[in-house]
Amino acid sequence: MHTDTWVIPTEVYSARNSGNCLCGAVRWSYDAAFTTMLHCHCSVCRKHHGTLFATFVAGPLTTFHWRGGTEKIVTWQSSAQGRRSFCSVCGSKVPGVDHHSQQVFMPAGAVGGELGIRPQMHLFVGSKAPWHEIHDGLPRHDAFPAEWGAQGLETPLRTWREGVASGSCACGRIRFELDGRPFRMHHCHCGRCQRARGGAHATNVLYKSEALTFTQGEELLADFDLPGAEFFGTSFCRECGGAMPRRSRSRSAVNVPIGALDTDPEIHAMAHQYVAYQAPWYEITDGVPQFAEAPPR
Repeated sequence: MHTDTWVIPTEVYSARNSGNCLCGAVRWSYDAAFTTMLHCHCSVCRKHHGTLFATFVAGPLTTFHWRGGTEKIVTWQSSAQGRRSFCSVCGSKVPGVDHHSQQVFMPAGAVGGELGIRPQMHLFVGSKAPWHEIHDGLPRHDAFPAEWGAQGLETPLRTWREGVASGSCACGRIRFELDGRPFRMHHCHCGRCQRARGGAHATNVLYKSEALTFTQGEELLADFDLPGAEFFGTSFCRECGGAMPRRSRSRSAVNVPIGALDTDPEIHAMAHQYVAYQAPWYEITDGVPQFAEAPPR
Protein backbone atom coordinates (compact mmCIF):
# COMPACT_ATOMS: atom_id res chain seq x y z
CA MET A 1 0.00 0.00 0.00
CA HIS A 2 1.20 3.51 -0.80
CA THR A 3 1.07 6.38 1.63
CA ASP A 4 1.91 9.99 0.94
CA THR A 5 1.71 11.18 4.53
CA TRP A 6 5.30 10.80 5.66
CA VAL A 7 6.47 13.65 7.87
CA ILE A 8 9.53 15.79 7.20
CA PRO A 9 10.60 17.86 10.24
CA THR A 10 10.33 21.44 9.03
CA GLU A 11 9.61 24.75 10.65
CA VAL A 12 6.48 26.74 9.85
CA TYR A 13 7.21 30.06 8.14
CA SER A 14 4.99 33.06 7.61
CA ALA A 15 6.17 33.26 3.99
CA ARG A 16 3.73 32.73 1.13
CA ASN A 17 5.63 29.68 -0.14
CA SER A 18 8.15 27.32 1.40
CA GLY A 19 10.00 24.33 0.06
CA ASN A 20 12.36 21.58 1.02
CA CYS A 21 14.24 18.65 -0.42
CA LEU A 22 13.02 15.07 -0.03
CA CYS A 23 14.97 14.36 3.16
CA GLY A 24 14.10 17.75 4.70
CA ALA A 25 17.71 18.84 5.22
CA VAL A 26 17.59 21.81 2.81
CA ARG A 27 14.75 24.30 3.40
CA TRP A 28 13.79 27.70 2.03
CA SER A 29 10.96 30.24 1.97
CA TYR A 30 9.73 32.84 -0.50
CA ASP A 31 7.36 35.71 0.25
CA ALA A 32 6.32 37.26 -3.07
CA ALA A 33 4.25 36.40 -6.12
CA PHE A 34 6.06 34.25 -8.65
CA THR A 35 6.61 36.04 -11.96
CA THR A 36 7.51 33.10 -14.19
CA MET A 37 6.71 29.41 -14.47
CA LEU A 38 8.05 27.26 -17.28
CA HIS A 39 8.80 23.74 -18.46
CA CYS A 40 12.36 23.25 -19.72
CA HIS A 41 13.22 20.39 -22.08
CA CYS A 42 16.96 21.03 -22.45
CA SER A 43 19.19 17.98 -22.13
CA VAL A 44 20.88 19.26 -18.96
CA CYS A 45 17.56 19.72 -17.15
CA ARG A 46 16.36 16.30 -18.26
CA LYS A 47 19.57 14.65 -17.09
CA HIS A 48 19.81 16.59 -13.84
CA HIS A 49 16.21 15.95 -12.78
CA GLY A 50 15.83 12.56 -14.44
CA THR A 51 12.56 13.72 -16.02
CA LEU A 52 11.07 14.36 -19.46
CA PHE A 53 11.20 18.06 -18.59
CA ALA A 54 11.93 20.21 -15.55
CA THR A 55 9.48 22.79 -14.19
CA PHE A 56 10.66 25.98 -12.50
CA VAL A 57 9.04 28.93 -10.78
CA ALA A 58 10.96 32.18 -10.58
CA GLY A 59 10.74 35.60 -9.02
CA PRO A 60 12.74 38.43 -7.42
CA LEU A 61 15.50 37.37 -5.06
CA THR A 62 14.65 39.98 -2.43
CA THR A 63 12.15 37.83 -0.50
CA PHE A 64 13.91 34.48 -0.85
CA HIS A 65 15.56 33.02 2.26
CA TRP A 66 17.42 29.81 3.00
CA ARG A 67 16.00 28.36 6.22
CA GLY A 68 18.39 25.51 6.83
CA GLY A 69 20.70 22.90 5.42
CA THR A 70 22.84 25.05 3.14
CA GLU A 71 25.88 23.05 4.27
CA LYS A 72 24.26 20.02 2.55
CA ILE A 73 24.05 21.75 -0.85
CA VAL A 74 26.40 20.69 -3.64
CA THR A 75 26.72 22.92 -6.71
CA TRP A 76 27.75 21.56 -10.09
CA GLN A 77 29.12 23.89 -12.77
CA SER A 78 27.06 22.69 -15.74
CA SER A 79 28.54 25.27 -18.16
CA ALA A 80 30.62 28.43 -18.14
CA GLN A 81 27.48 30.34 -17.11
CA GLY A 82 25.30 27.67 -15.54
CA ARG A 83 25.28 26.14 -12.05
CA ARG A 84 22.98 23.41 -10.74
CA SER A 85 22.45 22.71 -7.06
CA PHE A 86 21.22 19.63 -5.22
CA CYS A 87 21.04 18.12 -1.75
CA SER A 88 24.03 15.88 -1.05
CA VAL A 89 21.90 13.61 1.18
CA CYS A 90 18.89 12.78 -1.03
CA GLY A 91 19.84 14.22 -4.42
CA SER A 92 16.81 16.53 -4.63
CA LYS A 93 17.21 19.64 -6.77
CA VAL A 94 17.20 22.90 -4.82
CA PRO A 95 16.81 26.56 -5.84
CA GLY A 96 19.33 28.35 -8.00
CA VAL A 97 20.14 31.96 -7.22
CA ASP A 98 21.14 34.34 -10.04
CA HIS A 99 22.74 37.37 -8.42
CA HIS A 100 23.28 39.08 -11.78
CA SER A 101 19.55 39.26 -12.56
CA GLN A 102 18.52 39.22 -8.89
CA GLN A 103 16.22 36.27 -9.57
CA VAL A 104 15.71 32.94 -7.87
CA PHE A 105 14.68 29.80 -9.76
CA MET A 106 12.99 27.06 -7.74
CA PRO A 107 12.15 23.48 -8.77
CA ALA A 108 8.35 23.66 -8.74
CA GLY A 109 7.83 20.14 -7.40
CA ALA A 110 9.77 20.97 -4.24
CA VAL A 111 7.53 23.94 -3.38
CA GLY A 112 4.38 22.66 -1.76
CA GLY A 113 0.76 23.52 -2.47
CA GLU A 114 -0.88 26.11 -4.66
CA LEU A 115 1.72 28.45 -6.18
CA GLY A 116 -0.59 31.15 -7.55
CA ILE A 117 0.74 30.69 -11.08
CA ARG A 118 0.46 28.20 -13.93
CA PRO A 119 3.09 27.12 -16.50
CA GLN A 120 3.46 29.77 -19.17
CA MET A 121 5.64 28.11 -21.82
CA HIS A 122 7.88 25.26 -22.93
CA LEU A 123 11.57 26.11 -23.41
CA PHE A 124 14.15 24.23 -25.48
CA VAL A 125 11.64 22.03 -27.26
CA GLY A 126 14.27 21.80 -30.00
CA SER A 127 16.27 19.72 -27.50
CA LYS A 128 13.44 17.61 -26.09
CA ALA A 129 13.68 13.84 -25.98
CA PRO A 130 12.65 12.62 -29.45
CA TRP A 131 10.35 9.99 -27.91
CA HIS A 132 8.39 12.60 -25.92
CA GLU A 133 5.35 14.34 -27.40
CA ILE A 134 3.98 17.59 -25.94
CA HIS A 135 0.16 17.57 -25.79
CA ASP A 136 -0.81 20.88 -24.18
CA GLY A 137 -1.35 24.19 -25.93
CA LEU A 138 1.31 26.28 -24.15
CA PRO A 139 3.66 28.42 -26.28
CA ARG A 140 6.77 26.53 -27.38
CA HIS A 141 10.27 27.87 -27.94
CA ASP A 142 13.12 25.96 -29.53
CA ALA A 143 15.51 27.72 -27.12
CA PHE A 144 14.99 30.90 -25.05
CA PRO A 145 12.32 33.36 -26.24
CA ALA A 146 13.94 35.94 -28.52
CA GLU A 147 12.89 38.83 -26.28
CA TRP A 148 14.96 37.41 -23.40
CA GLY A 149 18.18 38.18 -25.28
CA ALA A 150 19.76 34.95 -24.03
CA GLN A 151 21.34 32.06 -25.86
CA GLY A 152 21.42 28.39 -25.01
CA LEU A 153 24.40 26.07 -25.29
CA GLU A 154 24.83 23.15 -27.62
CA THR A 155 25.22 19.92 -25.66
CA PRO A 156 27.15 17.16 -27.42
CA LEU A 157 25.22 13.94 -27.96
CA ARG A 158 26.31 11.01 -25.83
CA THR A 159 27.58 7.97 -27.69
CA TRP A 160 26.16 4.49 -27.21
CA ARG A 161 26.58 1.00 -28.59
CA GLU A 162 24.32 0.13 -31.48
CA GLY A 163 21.36 -1.95 -30.38
CA VAL A 164 21.97 -1.42 -26.65
CA ALA A 165 19.81 0.76 -24.39
CA SER A 166 22.07 3.12 -22.48
CA GLY A 167 22.14 6.20 -20.31
CA SER A 168 24.29 8.58 -18.30
CA CYS A 169 24.23 11.26 -15.63
CA ALA A 170 24.29 14.98 -16.36
CA CYS A 171 28.08 15.33 -16.14
CA GLY A 172 28.65 12.08 -18.04
CA ARG A 173 30.90 10.48 -15.45
CA ILE A 174 28.41 7.69 -14.75
CA ARG A 175 27.27 5.55 -17.67
CA PHE A 176 25.13 2.44 -17.81
CA GLU A 177 23.59 -0.08 -20.19
CA LEU A 178 20.36 -2.07 -20.03
CA ASP A 179 20.00 -5.55 -21.48
CA GLY A 180 16.62 -6.61 -22.83
CA ARG A 181 13.36 -4.71 -23.09
CA PRO A 182 11.59 -2.76 -20.33
CA PHE A 183 8.34 -4.18 -18.96
CA ARG A 184 6.70 -0.98 -17.69
CA MET A 185 6.76 2.81 -17.95
CA HIS A 186 4.64 5.14 -15.83
CA HIS A 187 4.27 8.72 -14.67
CA CYS A 188 4.15 8.97 -10.86
CA HIS A 189 2.55 12.05 -9.26
CA CYS A 190 3.08 11.18 -5.59
CA GLY A 191 4.49 13.89 -3.33
CA ARG A 192 7.71 11.94 -2.87
CA CYS A 193 8.40 11.86 -6.60
CA GLN A 194 7.57 15.55 -6.95
CA ARG A 195 10.12 16.49 -4.28
CA ALA A 196 12.74 13.99 -5.37
CA ARG A 197 12.69 15.15 -9.01
CA GLY A 198 11.59 18.75 -8.44
CA GLY A 199 8.97 18.51 -11.17
CA ALA A 200 5.33 17.75 -11.87
CA HIS A 201 5.95 14.01 -11.74
CA ALA A 202 8.55 11.33 -12.18
CA THR A 203 8.57 9.21 -15.33
CA ASN A 204 10.22 5.85 -14.73
CA VAL A 205 11.02 2.87 -16.93
CA LEU A 206 11.24 -0.54 -15.26
CA TYR A 207 13.56 -3.35 -16.31
CA LYS A 208 14.44 -6.65 -14.70
CA SER A 209 17.08 -6.10 -12.03
CA GLU A 210 19.77 -8.07 -13.86
CA ALA A 211 19.36 -5.88 -16.96
CA LEU A 212 21.43 -3.04 -15.46
CA THR A 213 25.20 -2.78 -15.88
CA PHE A 214 27.21 0.30 -14.97
CA THR A 215 29.99 0.68 -17.53
CA GLN A 216 31.64 3.73 -15.97
CA GLY A 217 31.65 5.72 -12.74
CA GLU A 218 29.65 3.41 -10.48
CA GLU A 219 31.81 4.56 -7.56
CA LEU A 220 30.20 8.02 -7.90
CA LEU A 221 26.72 6.68 -7.14
CA ALA A 222 24.96 7.89 -3.98
CA ASP A 223 21.88 6.20 -2.51
CA PHE A 224 19.20 7.54 -0.20
CA ASP A 225 16.52 5.42 1.47
CA LEU A 226 13.55 7.49 2.61
CA PRO A 227 13.02 6.75 6.33
CA GLY A 228 9.81 4.85 6.95
CA ALA A 229 9.26 3.97 3.28
CA GLU A 230 9.11 0.31 2.32
CA PHE A 231 10.48 0.80 -1.18
CA PHE A 232 11.09 4.48 -1.93
CA GLY A 233 14.59 5.86 -2.35
CA THR A 234 16.82 7.70 -4.80
CA SER A 235 20.13 7.14 -6.56
CA PHE A 236 22.14 10.01 -7.99
CA CYS A 237 25.58 11.11 -9.12
CA ARG A 238 27.60 12.67 -6.30
CA GLU A 239 29.29 15.01 -8.79
CA CYS A 240 26.34 16.50 -10.69
CA GLY A 241 23.22 15.25 -8.87
CA GLY A 242 21.87 13.56 -12.00
CA ALA A 243 19.14 11.02 -11.20
CA MET A 244 20.34 7.46 -11.75
CA PRO A 245 18.82 3.95 -11.96
CA ARG A 246 18.05 2.24 -8.67
CA ARG A 247 17.62 -1.46 -8.07
CA SER A 248 14.72 -2.70 -5.97
CA ARG A 249 15.92 -6.14 -4.95
CA SER A 250 12.67 -6.95 -3.17
CA ARG A 251 10.85 -6.39 -6.47
CA SER A 252 13.60 -7.85 -8.70
CA ALA A 253 13.44 -4.71 -10.81
CA VAL A 254 15.48 -1.64 -11.63
CA ASN A 255 13.80 1.77 -11.72
CA VAL A 256 15.31 3.97 -14.46
CA PRO A 257 14.56 7.74 -14.51
CA ILE A 258 13.52 8.53 -18.07
CA GLY A 259 15.76 11.60 -18.25
CA ALA A 260 18.86 9.47 -17.63
CA LEU A 261 18.39 7.56 -20.88
CA ASP A 262 20.40 8.41 -24.00
CA THR A 263 18.42 6.01 -26.21
CA ASP A 264 14.75 5.52 -26.98
CA PRO A 265 13.19 3.26 -24.29
CA GLU A 266 10.88 1.84 -27.00
CA ILE A 267 7.92 1.76 -24.67
CA HIS A 268 5.01 4.09 -23.97
CA ALA A 269 3.70 5.20 -20.58
CA MET A 270 0.97 2.88 -19.35
CA ALA A 271 -0.40 5.02 -16.52
CA HIS A 272 -0.43 8.23 -14.55
CA GLN A 273 -0.40 6.90 -10.99
CA TYR A 274 -1.12 8.59 -7.64
CA VAL A 275 -2.90 11.46 -9.34
CA ALA A 276 -4.73 12.01 -6.03
CA TYR A 277 -1.52 13.87 -5.07
CA GLN A 278 -1.10 15.64 -8.41
CA ALA A 279 0.50 19.11 -8.36
CA PRO A 280 -2.37 21.64 -8.49
CA TRP A 281 -0.56 23.64 -11.17
CA TYR A 282 -0.14 20.72 -13.59
CA GLU A 283 -2.78 19.52 -16.07
CA ILE A 284 -2.62 16.04 -17.58
CA THR A 285 -3.46 16.25 -21.30
CA ASP A 286 -1.92 13.19 -22.93
CA GLY A 287 -4.78 10.68 -22.74
CA VAL A 288 -2.77 8.10 -20.76
CA PRO A 289 -4.99 6.28 -18.19
CA GLN A 290 -5.07 7.91 -14.75
CA PHE A 291 -5.29 6.23 -11.35
CA ALA A 292 -5.86 7.95 -8.01
CA GLU A 293 -3.46 5.50 -6.37
CA ALA A 294 -1.55 2.57 -7.85
CA PRO A 295 -2.96 1.00 -11.01
CA PRO A 296 -4.09 -2.64 -10.86
CA ARG A 297 -1.36 -5.16 -11.66
